Amino acid sequence: MGVGRFHGVAAAVLLVAVAGPAPALADTIEAALVRAYQNNPQLNAQRAQVRSIDENVPQALAGYRPKAAFTATAGYQYSDTYSVAPGFGGEIHGTDPPRSAGVTVTQTLYNGNQTANKTRAAESQVSGAREALRVLEQTVLLSAATIYMDYLRDAAIVEVQRNNTKVLEATLDQTRGRWEYGELTRTDVAEAEAQLAAGKTQQLTAEANLTTTRSNFRRIIGDEPKQLAPGAPIDRFLPATLPSAVALGLAQNPNVTASMFGIDVNYLQVKVNEGALLPTVTLQAAVQQGYEQQLILYRTFGAAATAQLSVPVYQGGAEYSLIRQSKETLAQQRYNLDVVRDQTRANVVTAWGQLVAGKAQVVSAQSQVTASEIALDGVRDEARAGQRITLDVLNAQQALVNARVALVTAQHDRVVASYAVLNAVGRLSPQVLKLPTAAYDPSVHYQQVRDNWYGTKTPDGR
Repeated sequence: MGVGRFHGVAAAVLLVAVAGPAPALADTIEAALVRAYQNNPQLNAQRAQVRSIDENVPQALAGYRPKAAFTATAGYQYSDTYSVAPGFGGEIHGTDPPRSAGVTVTQTLYNGNQTANKTRAAESQVSGAREALRVLEQTVLLSAATIYMDYLRDAAIVEVQRNNTKVLEATLDQTRGRWEYGELTRTDVAEAEAQLAAGKTQQLTAEANLTTTRSNFRRIIGDEPKQLAPGAPIDRFLPATLPSAVALGLAQNPNVTASMFGIDVNYLQVKVNEGALLPTVTLQAAVQQGYEQQLILYRTFGAAATAQLSVPVYQGGAEYSLIRQSKETLAQQRYNLDVVRDQTRANVVTAWGQLVAGKAQVVSAQSQVTASEIALDGVRDEARAGQRITLDVLNAQQALVNARVALVTAQHDRVVASYAVLNAVGRLSPQVLKLPTAAYDPSVHYQQVRDNWYGTKTPDGR
């Protein structure tokens, strides 16, 4: 097989669509990322969780608002009394149906700033949940890009192995023909047969791997792969140097920012628990209308407004334990931030190293393929001249197959590594990739529910 003949085949690795010539409407990696971003069930579940956490804010804000309760009573009673009051002496007995209705409104005026701190903590929880959503978004996009490239790689390897099987079948036919004419021995035929059997095994393994990859493609992207267009590296979106990539990762990686918001939440929880030691001031207003509460009274009406000051003195020590516990939790979260930063730095350096290695591996693999093709042609010519045996030709053919598989793998790793670097620095998003889709904005739902005073329907009508 000549050099030029391979490059026409090698292009199918990542540079053209897998199944034959590139169709006009081939699926692209950008379109696959959009489908995963829009339809991945794990990602949609995380978005629902963020919307759930949004509700923590109106729940905390409820502490600022008055609470009103309507009460009504009705019943039946029998009374038997004897009065000695002047002018009203004598026995009074009988039955009556007492009933009443009233409204009580309670407003907290001060509770040690617990409501304010709970509100701020809830807002930090929302921010942390959004960062956790960014983590999963990046994970899904990276998985989608990886499985897209996995399918291109595995499909290309299948084609390489199928072509190898055809070549080995032709080689076996030629070897048998030359054996029949007495040019080769039975050993040469057996070697060709063994190599063909090994080639078929490699082909079956490659086809099985492709079947598995197709299933994972359906799971992550949401549909079956059809006519995949080439995938290209996204180096244009990456930082120029490793130090700038590390700095960007420490500033923008959502794992880091989520951990920072976690510190805010735990700090405010300390303040909430400390507020339990401070006085509480409430104002209560009540009106009540009653009928036949007593035998000699038909109707009563009452209205009252009271202010209450409650100063905690001692409550068994539980409040102090909660404060100490929340302080330790805060310290733990601060240590966790250091762990996350160290891990992020390591991930950026690792991904960057894989990207640099991937670039070199593609060049090396291309050189290996070219040299293997030249070597195979030379060994075949030498074998025709009687200077090489059949096993030398078979070994050269296998070396070429291995080189082609190495090139396929290197091109795959090169593209995936570029996505991995963007993920490590925290910028693998539809906005940065300029994907043709509307980005999910969690602040829309937050603004819809933040100041809701009542209502059980969600903004989407459920």
